[in-house]
Amino acid sequence: MTERTPLLHYRLSASVNESELRLPPAGQALEQHPGTPRQRSSQQRQPKKLSIFFGVVIPTLLSMFSVVLFLRIGFVVGQSGLYQGIAMFLVAYFIICMTVLSVCAISTNGALDAGGAYYMISRALGPEFGGSIGIMFFLANVCGSALYVLGLVEAIVATFGVPEDGTLATSPYQVLPSGYWWSLLYATAIALLCLLVCLVGAHIYAKATFLIFLVVMFVLGTIFISFFAVGPHTIILPSSSTSNPTANGTGPTLPTSANFTGFKLDTLLGNLWADYTVDYTTGTMMNFATVFAVMFNGCTGIMAGSNMSGDLKNPSYSIPRGTITAVIFTFIIYNLLSVLVACSCDRVLLQRDYSFLRDINIWNPFVTIGVYSSTLSAAMSNLIGASRILYALARDDLFGKVLSPAKKTSHSGNPWVSVLISWFLVQLVLFSGKLNTIASIVTIFFLLVYAAVDLACLALEWASAPNFRPTFRYFTWHTCVFGIVGCAVMMFLINAIYASASIAFMLLLLLLIHYLSPTSSWGYISQALIFHQVRKYLLMLDVRKDHVKFWRPQVLLMVSNPRSSVGLITFINDIKKSGLYVLGHVQLGDLNTLPSDPLQSQYDSWLSLVDHLNIKAFVNLTLADSVRHGIQHLLFISGLGGMRPNTLILGFYDDFPPKDKLIDPSLCTSQSTDPSCPSQELEQQAPLFHFASLRGSSDRQDYGEFGDGKVLGPQEYVAIIADAMKMLKNVVLARYFNNFDRAQVLSPPSSSLGRGAVYVDVWPVNLLRPDSCSYVDTCSLFLLQLACILNMVRAWRRATLRLFLCVEEGRSVRGSEEKLGQLLKELRIKAQVYPVPWDQQVALHWQRQGEWSKKQPSQSVTDTTKEEKKPITEEEKENEDDYVNSFPSNTTRLSDDYLSAVNKLILDQARPPPAVRFLYLPRPPADTRRYTAYLRHLELLTQDLGPTLLIHGVTPVITTDL
Repeated sequence: MTERTPLLHYRLSASVNESELRLPPAGQALEQHPGTPRQRSSQQRQPKKLSIFFGVVIPTLLSMFSVVLFLRIGFVVGQSGLYQGIAMFLVAYFIICMTVLSVCAISTNGALDAGGAYYMISRALGPEFGGSIGIMFFLANVCGSALYVLGLVEAIVATFGVPEDGTLATSPYQVLPSGYWWSLLYATAIALLCLLVCLVGAHIYAKATFLIFLVVMFVLGTIFISFFAVGPHTIILPSSSTSNPTANGTGPTLPTSANFTGFKLDTLLGNLWADYTVDYTTGTMMNFATVFAVMFNGCTGIMAGSNMSGDLKNPSYSIPRGTITAVIFTFIIYNLLSVLVACSCDRVLLQRDYSFLRDINIWNPFVTIGVYSSTLSAAMSNLIGASRILYALARDDLFGKVLSPAKKTSHSGNPWVSVLISWFLVQLVLFSGKLNTIASIVTIFFLLVYAAVDLACLALEWASAPNFRPTFRYFTWHTCVFGIVGCAVMMFLINAIYASASIAFMLLLLLLIHYLSPTSSWGYISQALIFHQVRKYLLMLDVRKDHVKFWRPQVLLMVSNPRSSVGLITFINDIKKSGLYVLGHVQLGDLNTLPSDPLQSQYDSWLSLVDHLNIKAFVNLTLADSVRHGIQHLLFISGLGGMRPNTLILGFYDDFPPKDKLIDPSLCTSQSTDPSCPSQELEQQAPLFHFASLRGSSDRQDYGEFGDGKVLGPQEYVAIIADAMKMLKNVVLARYFNNFDRAQVLSPPSSSLGRGAVYVDVWPVNLLRPDSCSYVDTCSLFLLQLACILNMVRAWRRATLRLFLCVEEGRSVRGSEEKLGQLLKELRIKAQVYPVPWDQQVALHWQRQGEWSKKQPSQSVTDTTKEEKKPITEEEKENEDDYVNSFPSNTTRLSDDYLSAVNKLILDQARPPPAVRFLYLPRPPADTRRYTAYLRHLELLTQDLGPTLLIHGVTPVITTDL
């Protein structure tokens, strides 16, 4: 049964083949059953599974009773009174019941495997959260087991040990030597006993705990009988361990005896209200919080049954019923005992003798046997629980090879290596002797696990995933929140410093696992929650409420082959300014002629590319009969709701040979400058990305539709630009980004001219229309906005914007410069303005204009040229300035000399050369026959300029309003 196996299939196969062993996770069959013959009896192959009673009810009952039942009931009632005592139990059980409801919900939502709480949390919240909580739960169980072992040793030494202070023994049974090393020896012996039971397997553990359960229940019965059968008598109080006898405020001397009164109204009335005094064992003053913390330790065993999930016949059925039964039973017993104690025991007796139940019992050793039995069972329960959590952690490979030995199991399925490791750690903890400090940390760790279970259930409920439909329905998100808040409050009530340290430790583990662990196939609840929230907010994002003040670039970057587009992809990631960024790709093909969608298998490579380049982008792939149709598809359907691309970015159409920037340098062993690696070495290692080879490469056989490896021609390319503008999309053409290296560009070598400075050049005038030098049209302002956005990015913040103002002689240079400076000030754009005289270039243009007017127009364009030769009135000139981009026959009038001169002008201004240039992109001509000439003009204009963006804006994107 693997994680990807459908749940229904698992359940069906499990019900049909009940006698067969459940399949181990992939890759472990040989490790767990080496040399196992297939013809082995089902009895040998299938380890015995536990029922509700043996697997859940008994471990949970014994863990929750433990020592609190026998040694702390009187303490709680004596210090806080009956009213506050019952209130404490109600609050404590309210907190744990909220967690129990979450456990029941998660455990009935699917097939549960070994690991209990860890398995639930990791499968719901993901490996990071599950692994960190799992380690803490494992450590809590290890320390808890050591605590109970030491508690048992202390109880044995107190009863049978020779007094350490050298005084005479008061009992003939006090024969055991005492001291640190003797106590350590006894603790080691008890831990070995627990180890032997757990090594044999869960079945023997269940039998051992059942025997202990019978003993504890018998002792509990004698306690209840004793309240009625034993008459009133006086009890000698134990001596105080505090050095100052006058510290408890009852008088100068402490009482030496107290009364068991039997059922009396006066005794009950005397025990109703709180009377907090100094604890006679520690000498510290008690209050509600400290008493509550001590009492709550007895309620933290609710996961004992869940920890056995891998050994249960039907975990999803057993865990809810068994845990709820145990919780209700313990709640009734605790409250019943509290009432009986309050009715029959003197307040002094309750405050000064925690083992009074032994003194009032029919036969005193009964309670001692009960204390020993419950403590031993709690130690075993924690040890076997720790081993199961460790086994689950190891099997999930969250910590790599560190925990791999813990995967080994016996033929019956018992993880014996995990048991040994857990026992070894328990033994290490035993060396520290007194563990009062660890006791608080253990309780806080358990509470953190309970809070995590509540959080897992809350996340599943809030995610509203259709597959979260547990058969246990008695919970809501409110119960989960109450559980989380209750656990958090209790953690800080017990010890705020330890609680803070535990949370910090958990977060540290979470980060460690996040960076070290492999990707799991369990599913991530965060993805479901993010989907739920994103859908909600996307519906709230209303395109009708868009405003120019809050405009941001939402980019669709068309990528022909990512191998040659790495520089452009990383650069556009800087220019998006927290906007939508979509990588688009068109694959040519017809779904009618294909057996399946070829794009589905490519998404992983594209997403890996996004991760590899560390960019924040989505990926949209489409299948179309032509690149133009594919880009139309993407422009129409990319994005969702108010998040749709408003800017199309294309690579420039030229004959520049592409270079592969995705080759792993480690694959190339030769020192040559040849960028391609030997094919033999490429075959030896798996490629980083499964993208097609570049056009012109030796291993590419197709030559494209146009014979040069290209899949579209110049006519179609310009048509794509025209299509985007018709759809009111801004268009950007990127040229010379093949070799763009962001790190190299932003760290230029220091020179006498630039001193390591970075420049971004902006030419916000239509260089193909020298007769209209407007700097304030929509397109120019869009150009300025994009340059400003780039300058706002952290990496580009120290770059300097250089704005070039093309001026002619006879015009007021200072006036134009001041106007532009004022505009930049109003737009809050910081830039250096450079006036550039271009009379010679403009003269070349008008010279061509004069030649044009003398020529006889051909028949095919007679009407057009007649219109062009009409004299332009002042009113028409104004309109032409406003709609400068719409002049249809602009491209026919431009000479190569003029374009080369403008290109040289741009190059001459670049001292030092800029990192990137922003140029004005004019609208394509209305006549489609001139598309090729239009593209050639752009090519001449941008020749050898280095990384250049040709930009055309169609919508207002900038405002001076507040």
